[in-house]
Amino acid sequence: MPKLISAPAVVAAAGTRPKRIEEFAGRVNSGHADVSVARMTSPSGWQEPGVQAGQAVVTAPGEWVRYSTPGADGAEYVAVCLPAFPPATVHRDE
Repeated sequence: MPKLISAPAVVAAAGTRPKRIEEFAGRVNSGHADVSVARMTSPSGWQEPGVQAGQAVVTAPGEWVRYSTPGADGAEYVAVCLPAFPPATVHRDE
């Protein structure tokens, strides 16, 4: 039976200017371990490597990705992770 997700769960993000992570489905909000779907809102100063509005990036399992947003307007995008993103195991550069 379909399950209504009435609102996303806001997941804490690291960084001196942290982005906002709103998970609609996944480990945090719906208990799904197979997939997570989250809206990301990044402030100016981060950068998506070579990605412009309307484009997408697909990575293979185990690939390392560094996110940032250099534009003055910041960025908003949807992240779909298979399996679901586990916040406890994230690897961050310090």
